[in-house]
Amino acid sequence: FWFTEMIERNAQFHSWCFNGRPHVFWMTGFFNPQGFLTAMRQEVTRAHKGWALDQVVLNNEMTKSTKDDITAPPPEGVFVHGLFLDGAGWDRRNSRLVESPAKVLSAPLPVIRIFAENQVMAKDNKMYECPIYKKPRRTDLTFIATVVLRHGTADVEK
Repeated sequence: FWFTEMIERNAQFHSWCFNGRPHVFWMTGFFNPQGFLTAMRQEVTRAHKGWALDQVVLNNEMTKSTKDDITAPPPEGVFVHGLFLDGAGWDRRNSRLVESPAKVLSAPLPVIRIFAENQVMAKDNKMYECPIYKKPRRTDLTFIATVVLRHGTADVEK
């Protein structure tokens, strides 16, 4: 398992070095994903005159795409893949959290667009702040960031 991850990590970095910046990044393939997200925040802050890094926060947008569907980078921020939900399922059609099916422990998430904003968004009760961890063991040492995910039955397509 660790050897396969090492080969995939090497492939991501090799492609990045020799073929240019990828359109989609394998988030769990980074040794320091927090540093990657901080670098993205810095990049966005520098692109906007008058923004201060300490006031820029991460935000996200769920897509319905897989990594193979992405053909261009986002206008701002990054696309990431390789994240899974433990103890919940993901409804691709309605882009929301659902109960996990019986005997299914984890579910893959679609590609997520993570970007930076110069403001703090008001909390929405229909959104769940889902923590991202590097490893299955959830500690403050393996915490990366949070993404907000829609849940519940409101505003669902019929």
